[in-house]
Amino acid sequence: MTAPNDRARFLIIDDHPLFREALHSAVQMAYPEVDTVEARSITEAVELLADAKPFDLALLDLSMPDVHGFEGLLQLRTRYPRLPVVIVSGYEEPRIISEALSYGAAGFIPKSARKSDLAAAIRSVMDGAIYVPETYEGQPADADSIDRADMVQRLSKLTPQQLRVLQMLRQGLLNKQIAYELQVGETTVKAHVSEILRKLNVYSRTQAVIEVSKLDNAELFRDQAGF
Repeated sequence: MTAPNDRARFLIIDDHPLFREALHSAVQMAYPEVDTVEARSITEAVELLADAKPFDLALLDLSMPDVHGFEGLLQLRTRYPRLPVVIVSGYEEPRIISEALSYGAAGFIPKSARKSDLAAAIRSVMDGAIYVPETYEGQPADADSIDRADMVQRLSKLTPQQLRVLQMLRQGLLNKQIAYELQVGETTVKAHVSEILRKLNVYSRTQAVIEVSKLDNAELFRDQAGF
């Protein structure tokens, strides 16, 4: 968080310019003195978050061009565990809200909310609450959701570089290709892979990819209205 005399900084992550503008307006209603920065992709957001000056809050759309499902949220929560991330999404299914919260979201705001409600939700999260729509009813935890929450906990132990290696493993890249992309030696990549397997408690890179792919929850997003 910022020091008392510093201006708060919010990061809006959405690939739709009209909704970035709408979110910016809601933020200004809640906090007229806030500095708002915009990102059009998760990649751009990560670059902005690497800035020495920290952000106080991120507002994230689930449907982004360079990630799938909850991958964007997981990246942000793993890389920046102290940054509150609020989902602002057109997907309003209770299951999706429950999953987002289980992955560490600080709140879930529907894109259908009025600007005044958006502003109130942002203030609520900044005050330390976890915001959910009034109509939301929590979903009972099942075995699958418990397993996914456990995997998220294990993912949080990965360093940013290990997370990048894991993403490349999911893309099917070989060690020498990963080494080329990261500009490191193959021995370094092998060491990263070994640590990834250890921290995720799996025995092969294939098993790691399969287990992490379960977090995508593509089925939750099928046939749902939204952006």
